[in-house]
Amino acid sequence: MADGIVLRAIPTPGHTPEHLAYLLERDGEPVGLFSGGSLMVGTVGRTDLLGDDLAPGLARELHRALHTRILALPDGLPVYPTHGAGSFCSARGIAARATTIGTERATNPLLAIADEDEFVEALLGRLGTFPTYFRALPERNRRGPRIYPQAPTLEPLTPQQVADHVQAGAVLVDARPIDRFAAGHPARAVSNALRGVFGSWLGWTIPLDTPLVFLLDADQDRDDLIAQCLRVGHEHLLGEITGGYQAWAAAGLPTNAIALVDPSEASPTVLDVRQAAEWATGHVPGAVHAELGTLDTAPIPDGPVTVMCGHGERAMTAASLLAARGRTDLTVLAGGPEDWSTATGVPLEVGS
Repeated sequence: MADGIVLRAIPTPGHTPEHLAYLLERDGEPVGLFSGGSLMVGTVGRTDLLGDDLAPGLARELHRALHTRILALPDGLPVYPTHGAGSFCSARGIAARATTIGTERATNPLLAIADEDEFVEALLGRLGTFPTYFRALPERNRRGPRIYPQAPTLEPLTPQQVADHVQAGAVLVDARPIDRFAAGHPARAVSNALRGVFGSWLGWTIPLDTPLVFLLDADQDRDDLIAQCLRVGHEHLLGEITGGYQAWAAAGLPTNAIALVDPSEASPTVLDVRQAAEWATGHVPGAVHAELGTLDTAPIPDGPVTVMCGHGERAMTAASLLAARGRTDLTVLAGGPEDWSTATGVPLEVGS
């Protein structure tokens, strides 16, 4: 405690059995709730990360914690969750990163469910798949993080050194924006545009023990990329191509391109790689569905394919993974299903 400031732990089991939220008080008055993975904006934390068998019981514990502890706090109290929209640690939510108790009481559909059985059914029905590397995180957390004497950096590598690393089993991750990747990229590179969910998709699509090399634009944030890699357990960071794509192409090394197309240019076969919950809210009629995280095992139609997601980043990741396995005739839809529907005038199909 300092100057009347107290940080009080509140048991909120559910997201995990030992989960805690933290209430910040000043002079005995609550001024902020750090809700962690219990209450989030428009949703709550998922309860199935320790396995489907434990999920119903943890959902019941979460319902009780929310209604007896969290909702007992003042309506005007600011709430700061650990995760925002796009996090796989929550049921489907919305984009804002902060909220208040009163806002969630009035608008959060899961908090509106007073009956415990109904809450459990509704929560478990909103949960989609989550990255496979999540299963390894409890043991990693138990061991504790690796300690670095100084902040890691990406070693500068010549294009030929990067090509040699790839030949030896490393994966080349192209973190540039997808329009840059579409125009030209090293052959077999995996597209994963650097953004807030870069690390999550990196951990899901590339095994954690894989050595990685990177291609970035000069103005991209290397510290952010490294932090996201380490956060999910990717620690074999070999370096980046000095001189970027221009140096790779100038060295005469193999290149490829995957075009971004509008709906009028899309192939008759459309592959939608969004999560199942997104697909159910509206998808292109006749499209094939395979979540990006399941692309390794999903049957992909032969022939020309246009890959799509909500905006294009995940679709380009999927197309690059397929191209690295030898698929050709791939394009990526610029935009998402709403853009397709607007451009074609054809309504989206709803349902799973």
